[in-house]
Amino acid sequence: MMSSIDEVAGGIILWKDRVRNSIPNLFTFGNLYCGFLAIVMAAKGDFQNATLLIVIAMMLDSLDGRLARMLGVAGDFGKELDSLADIVTFGVAPAMMAYYTYFYEFGEVGLLISALFPLFGAFRLARFNLSATNVASAYFSGVPITAAGGILAVVTLFSGRMNDLMVPLVFTGLAFLMVSRVKIPSFKDIPVPRHTFVITFTLLYVTYVMIARSNEWSTFWFVAVPLYIAFLLFSFIKKKKQKQHSNGL
Repeated sequence: MMSSIDEVAGGIILWKDRVRNSIPNLFTFGNLYCGFLAIVMAAKGDFQNATLLIVIAMMLDSLDGRLARMLGVAGDFGKELDSLADIVTFGVAPAMMAYYTYFYEFGEVGLLISALFPLFGAFRLARFNLSATNVASAYFSGVPITAAGGILAVVTLFSGRMNDLMVPLVFTGLAFLMVSRVKIPSFKDIPVPRHTFVITFTLLYVTYVMIARSNEWSTFWFVAVPLYIAFLLFSFIKKKKQKQHSNGL
């Protein structure tokens, strides 16, 4: 009788561990699915929704690692899965947007140039995985592919309102910054407050509704997004100053 109870208890514990290990991976799969949908949207010429999907994927990507560390399940499998998702969502999808909005004019040469972005991104991810540790670092070596892909997607979205040289300049700059050794501040040491999630998803939802109703970008996007970026930067600077002050004490 006792052995049966022990087996049931062991099975419950094992099931809980599997569920806990799966939670961060679900966010990673969500990131990958958004990347796939963004590629489909870009192929259809729907760059607005493609960009929106990449922004959502950026949020999911920022959560899976945090959840893995919070739950104590960070490991090699999750790291490799995250890299595979990132190369699709933040490498291939933005590169396709850049191709369909600008580089398609150059034919096969444009295809070769567009392919550089995911290639450089894959190199950056491979180098990061080899040098990464379980201890969160205050800096990244080179621009993360998540940030590079998100910036490129937004730039290509507004390419029609910018100088013709903007897309190739941003594309080239981000590609080389990904494989560079430039120190980029990391936001991993900033605890994510609950209201940040509310602000983020509210911002995404309102943006989507406005696009769906008017089929064009309203001034809301140009005001809310810069304000939100400023809020994140303020949080980072505030947290850094508090950390320096506590170390000084």
